[in-house]
Amino acid sequence: MAGTFTIGETKTRPGIYHRYENAGGVSIAGAINGIGAGVIQANWGPLNQAIEMEPSTKVNQIFGSGKTEDLITKMFDGGITSGFFVRAGTGGTVPSVKLKNNSETDAGTLTGAYVGDRKFTVTIRDSLTTDDRECIIYDGTTEFLKVSFPSGEGEPKALKEALAAKTKDFIFTPEDSVNGPLKDVLQEVITPGTNPTASTTEYSAAFDALEPYVWNVLCVDTEDTAIHTLMATYLNRIYEAGAYPMGCVAPKTSTALDTRMTNAAAFNDPKMHYVLNSAKDASGNVYEGYKLAARVGGMIAAIASNQSLTHEVLSGMTDLVESLTNTQIINALKKGCIVLTKNESGQVQIEQGINTLITPNGEQDEGWKKIRRVKTRFELMQRVDDTTEKLVGKVDNDTDGRATVIAAGNGVIKTMIGEKKLLDGTKMLEDDSNPAQGDSAWFVFEVYDKDSMEKAYMTYRFRFAADTSGAE
Repeated sequence: MAGTFTIGETKTRPGIYHRYENAGGVSIAGAINGIGAGVIQANWGPLNQAIEMEPSTKVNQIFGSGKTEDLITKMFDGGITSGFFVRAGTGGTVPSVKLKNNSETDAGTLTGAYVGDRKFTVTIRDSLTTDDRECIIYDGTTEFLKVSFPSGEGEPKALKEALAAKTKDFIFTPEDSVNGPLKDVLQEVITPGTNPTASTTEYSAAFDALEPYVWNVLCVDTEDTAIHTLMATYLNRIYEAGAYPMGCVAPKTSTALDTRMTNAAAFNDPKMHYVLNSAKDASGNVYEGYKLAARVGGMIAAIASNQSLTHEVLSGMTDLVESLTNTQIINALKKGCIVLTKNESGQVQIEQGINTLITPNGEQDEGWKKIRRVKTRFELMQRVDDTTEKLVGKVDNDTDGRATVIAAGNGVIKTMIGEKKLLDGTKMLEDDSNPAQGDSAWFVFEVYDKDSMEKAYMTYRFRFAADTSGAE
């Protein structure tokens, strides 16, 4: 006889009985890395809604072209593996066109689902392969959307249903009591709508739309210092709420160099990064302002916390638009700027992987100035949060319960030591100065995080030796 049993149960029949249980242990949360976030302006797509994208996502299909949607591709060029992007703005109008039936009566209105001046045309025709009818919408000369619908007297309703079943981009609204076959049209212009407006209020709403999601680095599509300041304030707010965000901005080189340095230093924030000077690619395209911020921001988001961005090459960049003197580079680094220089091979590189923290507060050491060390510290906190959260409300606030939490935290530490992100000696323990009471327990981490060797000092000891060969 075999079967299952529960603790305390006594079986009547002889036999083998079994049960299973959790042997203990808490799964260790992994690092969250390579996720970007951005706020753009576009001529298509939903407003104030975070859209998740991957490198294979067709950005122009979702957000159109001709505005600042290229921020997204620049972040992917920087190395992110996914991202959340929001179209900012309010107001605007949708594109639309009236379709007629064969008796030249208005049969209904074809309307875009989103505001914006994206230019579309529409074709209504018999299918080339079936007995159905077709509605084809073009973006310029490129087919954007095609639906088939039954031919005959009910074509207006049929087109409405076909569009509703296939897309969220266009809607057809038939006129009441109007039927009959739709009149053929060949790439008839859909009257463009108008774009929304975007000011600090709209950017603030866009930031809010990103808040439910987890990401590493945020970029914005503007060089407006007011928006940059707003972003820094937003990052501080969500950090205090338990997130671990970073941001990256860059000015246009038309801004005076001293002003750029001053603006960078004004952040004085380990979460904010400021790219000082611009570069260009082999085609002569200049990367500055938000495009450069997106490219470098993508690199910051993508790099693992056991690696440094110091002397990291910007692939595809062939030259600097603005070369700086040694004195200017030193001054810029002291102001918390990410400075682009050229290495011995002539490649464009990041001089040093730093953030805008200039003057650490009483709770910060010098390590908070380095991108690598901030990423390590944020990763440690995030992974400990995600690992130990599973224990909240599940263990008693006694010695054994707190030991379980400590074991989970030290499990994260052990993993990160193995990943060469932390040094031996890092540990989690109870805070002796704050004894546990009620439902509260206090813990401390003694953290030794790694840094890269960025400065090597070579001493050469030369000695003039007298000739002792005996030669005369």
